[in-house]
Amino acid sequence: MFPLVFTALGLAIHAADWPEFMGPTRDQVSTETGLIDTLPAQGPPLVFEKKVGKGYSAPSVRGDTMVIHHRVEMQEIVEACDARTGLTYWKYAYKSDYRDPFGYNNGPRCTPLLTADRCYTFGAEGVLACLDITTGKEIWRRDTQGDFAVPEAFFGVGSTPVLEDGLLFVQVGGQPNSCVVALDANTGKTVWENVGEKTWNGQPMNGWPGERTVHWSINDPAYSMMASYCSPVLATIHGKRHLLVCTRQGLVSLEPKTGKVNFSYWFRAQQDQSVNAMTPVVQDDLILISSAYYHLGSTVLRVDPSGTAVTPLWKGLQLEMHWTRPVLLNGFLYAFSGRNEPDAFFRCVEMSSGRVAWERREGWPNGSHAKIPEGVAPPDVYGRGSAILADGKLIVLGEAGLLGLVKPSPDKLEELARWQVPQMHYPCWTAPVLANKRLYLRDEDRVVCYDLAKKP
Repeated sequence: MFPLVFTALGLAIHAADWPEFMGPTRDQVSTETGLIDTLPAQGPPLVFEKKVGKGYSAPSVRGDTMVIHHRVEMQEIVEACDARTGLTYWKYAYKSDYRDPFGYNNGPRCTPLLTADRCYTFGAEGVLACLDITTGKEIWRRDTQGDFAVPEAFFGVGSTPVLEDGLLFVQVGGQPNSCVVALDANTGKTVWENVGEKTWNGQPMNGWPGERTVHWSINDPAYSMMASYCSPVLATIHGKRHLLVCTRQGLVSLEPKTGKVNFSYWFRAQQDQSVNAMTPVVQDDLILISSAYYHLGSTVLRVDPSGTAVTPLWKGLQLEMHWTRPVLLNGFLYAFSGRNEPDAFFRCVEMSSGRVAWERREGWPNGSHAKIPEGVAPPDVYGRGSAILADGKLIVLGEAGLLGLVKPSPDKLEELARWQVPQMHYPCWTAPVLANKRLYLRDEDRVVCYDLAKKP
């Protein structure tokens, strides 16, 4: 495979890069081939192990450069490293006072977005930075909490931005009508802002009792916070480009260039202590949205040919997705469902019908976000795992560090191999990253890299 562009930091563009959240096509799918078909008893060859600070942000890889966003003491750090060795190229740091109110770690949640010359990051307190990818020098920076009047969120900022046609789309959650903004990717200046009171006021509150409609009030917890933990999705449906954003109140479709609302659909649990965290899945004219909170479950919506309305196709508890996202293949969703560790199931669900093709319980008792004591073996289950698809296999990472290879088929669950990664410890809530036949895994304090290339 030959590079198209070369820079001093090894930023060659490869088809096998993983330069942003959920990969090169933003759907957890890699086109790489020539990967191992099983896991040796001692595990695949270790390329490097790197101690990092706190956070849930996944590493991003472009060419031979890996960028990781993490927190050390009172600083958030964007760090560019050699993707082959883990050795540091440069660091960019700024002060962070964020403290998670529920006791989770205080590091960044969003994944770096890498282009040929830029690195974009979004911190736990809403610091949006654009850096020169070769030097780490700041090009522009926005403090979105102040710029857009953003109320404090439950778990900090956790919606990774996306980029298209020179516009950076960011779910910031600003009041009263700036939940979603488009920024000029070169300058950071606001191009448009929309979604909020004007979007939702008077809309039906689907699934809420009494055929209620939205009566917007900034003092009501249902409306005071608007940003969710779902990243925006860009999709072409019936020939029209949509920017799909699942906010705290529900799904909104916007025209990417103008920010004009195409349609909205209320989707949230009735209880205040709830969030939407799964990034939507699109198949043709169908959109899956899902939540693990209070049996809200999943809804699949069909987009009208006009692109300005949606109709529910099915609703149910087949998938109750927390932060992880299903992998879609040939019309079937492969996903880990469940709100807490004891609730977890690994399921295959037909997207068009909601039919459960197969399932296996993956929960462990008495999990409940508790750390596994030192010297105690982790459970031999995936819990609420995460998965990516490559070379005809699902690469699965359990939340206590169990790595697995699964053959995706709606006929049956066929697990090819599993191996407990010794360096990984609960919670492993960051999905695997695959770039240039190297697998990158992250827990709360380290990144490990393994060679998955099939040997001759």
